[in-house]
Amino acid sequence: MAEGIIAADELRLLIERIERLEEEKKAIADDVKDVYGEAKSRGYDTKTIRAIVRLRKMENHDRQEAEALLETYKTALGID
Repeated sequence: MAEGIIAADELRLLIERIERLEEEKKAIADDVKDVYGEAKSRGYDTKTIRAIVRLRKMENHDRQEAEALLETYKTALGID
């Protein structure tokens, strides 16, 4: 019976940690949203900023590959 109590306490603690982290994640997401709002209010295009953030997360090789593929598709569709 003691194992059931210990397991329940451990489970409760894990769930509480997850809940706290979810709250922190939401707070951070709200902060990021606020920064995008600030950028927009200063005249920046937030869609382009989001694209830049995505590109900066990528490894250099992966970014070059994605850009080359985009150019290939644009050329194939006559967008250039």
